[in-house]
Formats: sequence, structure tokens, C-alpha cells
Amino acid sequence: MKPVSTLSRRTKIALAVVAALFLLVLATTPASPPDYSAVRTTVATSEARLLARDGRLLEKRRTDPQVRRLDWIPLAAISGALTSRITASEDRRFADHHGVDWRAVGGALRDRLQGRSARGASTITMQLAALLDPAIGTAGDRSWRQKIMQARAALAIERRWSKPQILEAWLNLLPFRGELVGIDAAARGLAGRAPAGLDAAQAAVLTALARGPSAAPATVAGRACRAAPDLPCSTVQVAADAMLGARAPIAGPGLAPQLADRLLVAGTRGSVRTTIDLDIQRLATEALTRQLATLSPRNARDGAAIVVDNATGDILAWVGSAGPASTAAAVDGVTAPRQAGSTLKPQLYALALERRLLTAASVLDDAPVDLDTASGLYIPQNYDRSFRGPVSVRSALGNSLNVPAVRTLLLVGVDAFRDRLFDIGYKGIVRDGNYYGFSLALGSAEVTLLEQAAAFRALARDGRWSPLRLQPGPATPDRQIIDPGAAAIIRDILADPAARTATFGEDNGLAMPFPAAVKTGTSKALRDNWCIGFSDRFTVAVWVGNFEGDPMVGVSGMTGAAPAWARIMLALHAATPGRATSLPTGVVRHRVAWVPAVEPPRDELFLAGTELDIIRIADPAEQRPRLLAPADGAVIAIDPDIPPARQRITIRAATPLPGLGITIDDRPLTARRDGDRLLALWAPSPGVHVVALTDGRHTYDRLRLTVR
Repeated sequence: MKPVSTLSRRTKIALAVVAALFLLVLATTPASPPDYSAVRTTVATSEARLLARDGRLLEKRRTDPQVRRLDWIPLAAISGALTSRITASEDRRFADHHGVDWRAVGGALRDRLQGRSARGASTITMQLAALLDPAIGTAGDRSWRQKIMQARAALAIERRWSKPQILEAWLNLLPFRGELVGIDAAARGLAGRAPAGLDAAQAAVLTALARGPSAAPATVAGRACRAAPDLPCSTVQVAADAMLGARAPIAGPGLAPQLADRLLVAGTRGSVRTTIDLDIQRLATEALTRQLATLSPRNARDGAAIVVDNATGDILAWVGSAGPASTAAAVDGVTAPRQAGSTLKPQLYALALERRLLTAASVLDDAPVDLDTASGLYIPQNYDRSFRGPVSVRSALGNSLNVPAVRTLLLVGVDAFRDRLFDIGYKGIVRDGNYYGFSLALGSAEVTLLEQAAAFRALARDGRWSPLRLQPGPATPDRQIIDPGAAAIIRDILADPAARTATFGEDNGLAMPFPAAVKTGTSKALRDNWCIGFSDRFTVAVWVGNFEGDPMVGVSGMTGAAPAWARIMLALHAATPGRATSLPTGVVRHRVAWVPAVEPPRDELFLAGTELDIIRIADPAEQRPRLLAPADGAVIAIDPDIPPARQRITIRAATPLPGLGITIDDRPLTARRDGDRLLALWAPSPGVHVVALTDGRHTYDRLRLTVR
């Protein structure tokens, strides 16, 4: 055999070995590892985050149905009991090797050659490499090629990352159990606490799960006991049973759940920043929760509140539900339509002022009135069932009197008032005026707390309205809805403690140690309480009631919503009290007196050109005798279920003259005189009847009514 041919075979073998090694190197070359900072900032959480205006967390909502991964947790914020125990279990020489534990690799090879079960040689860094690049296998993969790729990737990672960075990233990327990925999701989902609060037994269970996330509970408990030889196994077993049993939902901060439902809709990713001030959100929630706790015996379960920055329109607090006893806590009380009660009266009087139909000093008669409507007689009553006679507009609005408000609506017109309410942002008030009728003056329409805050903010800003803003962005231009002077006069009335004392008393809880305008309201059957008001800087609106609509017991706007409103307003102005707002051009202050003196003389605000020195009220003796009720053309139905002897119709007349009586179909009725009023009761009979006010010779007034 020639030496040349022998050399040729050796060369070929060498070349083949080199080629094989070259191919092996190519086949096991992993991708270049990313930087630690890139991994930390790009790992996507499964949660959408609702942020306050300063970036602090308000609420979370899960948006990934497959994986539950929460926040990235710095190593310093992870329990030392976990980091030391899990490192000792998974990679005891983690601090000493450079990505590959060659001693462990040698031991694994020896065990395999001797036919024994091979021990694991994968390091934490190798597992991290697999988590960063699924193409080289998941942690625990037994493919030799992928093991080599993991080892090479681990060596590359160790050259670029520090040991703390490696351990931190591994704990944040590691699957622990089912859908729970990362230490934050595992700690909160299994132990119900933050990673920093894990105790030794819980750390042992998570250590066992790191090795086998899908293992049976008994297997996990056994591994956890072996991972914690310093603890009684019974203690570890109790922790394992608690952590591996039924899981409670992972709770978020709970500061704005209804707002999160509104903004973090399905498909939302990342963070959504809002205009909410976290501190104001918290104080509004606490104030409302505290008030509802005191109202619980009166069947008041639910409440909502909103705080607005007057200058920008930014919503600073959105408390959709705060009742500790609520049975419908998922309802958002800020956007739920509810009956407005007396809270629409400021807009009604503002419209009458700007149209020069009334002034703040004008006198309205707070006396019984019957109004004929398509559905029958409408007879408004005041909240306390009493009547005060002639009162000024200031007193009527301040004391929230119902009859003067209805008389004002008669002057303004139902359709005109409905249009004004729509223009000022009450977008649910869209039906024809006949649908609402005269009760619109008393708040029979449904509105939302959000709409209320925007409308009252317009009064605070001289009648300028713009939509409220919940997320940062360009401001919407203002629209001048209310005459600036009319808005200023209404603002002054609502801020006048003396104007409300006749109904609410002097110590009514609405007076602030700084200028603040406020209006309360209560809907029919005590189903809704409102308290809405503003200073120069903030508008605060509060609603109290029951989302299911059942009535409260003896709760008015003063006792229901007002205490929470006052507490919020005082807290908002604790550091900087509110200041008086200057009057716009076109408003003058003028001395006025009444004859007779139904109210003391005072300096009153007027739109320029409408001021009066004296307002003279007609003497009842000078008034024309007239029938007051029922209304002309009224249709009255006899109730077949009530005995006829118990059915009576009250006929009322105003007659300062003596000798007048009431007749029906020319037959006199027995009438009782009460001052300048005549009252008669009549047993109705079917047919068309004519009621007359007469002295036997002359008829002073006449009306026709139909009984069916």
C-alpha cells in the first residue's frame, strides 16, 4: 500500500470531521440574544392598564384570554425567600458558572452512560435562553441539538447580562401554572399577594411549580416539601392546598372599575391614560362610600360622583358605584339615566332671566294651581306640602319651590325649555314638549350625572358649555349657551345661603367657608337624590339612590347626596379656598323693595335695563274674582271601584268680594270661605257641566268640565 493513498484517507477523514463540526456549529448557532433593557420594555402584559393623569395605575383589565402575565417585577421587589430557594433548587451553582454548569453536564453524561436516570443539567440562564427564543426549545426540552443551542445562547447571554438581570428576567418570563406566566401573575393568582410578600412555604410551592407547572397537586406538594427541608412538611402542604385549589380572581387596584369597563374594551392593549387625578378619585370614593354606609338603614345602597376641573373640562374623578351594600355594583351611575328632580330649575330660571320675562326680584305666587293636561289635571305641590304666597325668584329658586317653577315654565314654554336643556347637554331630552308637560319644570325627565356636571359647569363659566374631557387631547371650543348675565345671577342665587333658609334652615350643610353654588334635587317617591354644585375651580356632582329603582326611606337631597358633596368640596379646597367670581358686563347691583314687604329690601342683581326700585304687589281686593280649579275644559273620570259617596271634586275660587258663590249648572253649591278663597265640594255625575262664580246677578267667571 502506498503511503500517499493512506495520507489521502486520513485527510478525507479530517476534512469530514471538520465539515461535520462546521455543520454542527451552524446547526446549533442561536440568534444573538437581545439586550436586557429591550426584553424588560417589550414583554407584553396580558392586562390593559388604566392610568391616572400622572401615570399612576387606576385599574387593570385582562385582554389576553390565553395567557395571564402581569407587571414586570424588579428583583428587589421579589421575596428573598423565593429567590434563594428557587435558585438552590433549579441551579445551585448559578452564581459561579458562566451560563453552562459543566459539572452538572458531566454528571448527566455519567448517569446516562451508566444507565441511570439522567439528572437535569439545564441552568437558569439556559432556561432563560429558551424562554427568549422558542425556536431553541422550551425550558426542559430534551433535544440534544436544542440543548446545545440553549447552552450557546446561555453563554452569549452571560457575556452581556448581569446575574441579577438574568434571574429577574427568568422569574418574569417563567410559566408557573396553567395560564399564569411570570412571578407577578403567579404570586397574585396563586398566593393572593404581591411577589414581595411571599412567605417561605409559598416560595417552596412556587419553586416546585417552576420545575413542573402541570404536575399533579400531590406531586407539587411533595417537591415543595423536598425544596424546603427547613420547614415542616405539613406547613408546606397547607400552602400547597391553598395555592393549588380554587383560585380567586386577580384583583386590580379597584379605584375606577366602571371607568375601566368603559375605556378598556375588548382588544385594548397597553395603557390608556385619563384625566383622572388619583388622589381626588380616592377622596371622592371614600366620601361617597362613607355616606352610603350611614344611609344603609334607609334603603340607600348606591351612589355615584364626578369631579370636574372648571377651567379645562377635565374629569378629575369618576366614581361609578361606591355603595358597600350595592346589589348592582357593575352599573355605572355616572352614565345611568335617572329622574332629575329639582336640579333642572336653575336652567329654567336662567332662560326666563335672559328672555327678560323675570328678574331675580320678580314676584311669583306660591299658591295652589291646577293645570289641565292631556292626561288630566296637573296639581304641583311643594316638597313640604306648604305654600308661601308671593315670593321673589331668588327665594323661589333658593328654596326650590315647585309651584313658582311651574308658573315660570308657563311663561317660558315647555318646548323652549326642552330645547334649552338639549342645548346645554341633556341629550336624552328629545321628545315633544307635550310628552313632558309642566312636570318638566320639576325634573320629570331622565338625565345622567355626567350631563348634570357639564350643565352646572356652564353656569360656573358664565354660560359657556363644552363637552367634558376624560382623556388628554385638544380641548373642544366653548359654545355660549346661556346669557352670561343670566348665568351669573343664577350662580349668585345658588351661592346665597340666605335664599334657601326658609325651606332648608340655616344649618343645612350646604354652606361652604368659601363661595360655592349648589342645588339639590329629589325625584318622585324618593328614588333619586342629587347634589350638584361648583366653586370657581371645581364642579362636583353626586347622586344617591338605588340602581334597581326601589325608593329610599326618608332620604332627601339634603340628607342623601349633600353630605358627600360637602365633604368632597371641603377636601378639594383644603389647601386653596375658592374665590368669588367677578360679574360679567351687563349685570348691575341695584336696591329693590317690595310693597307690601313680602321680603326685606336688598341689593339685588339685575340684567342692565331690567332693574326696579319698587315692586308693587296687587292687593287681593283689587284682583278680579276668578275660578281657580278645576281647569276649564277638564275631563274627570269617575272611578268605578270607589263608592260614589266618597268621590268628590274640589272647586276653588279667588274672590275678595263678599256675596259671591259657586254654582254648577245654575245650582248653588255650599262653599266655605278661607280668606279670599272659596272652596266647594261637589259629587260628580256623568255629563258636561258648567261651573260659575256669581253673585246671582252677574257672572264673574265660568268654566266647563266633562265627567265620564
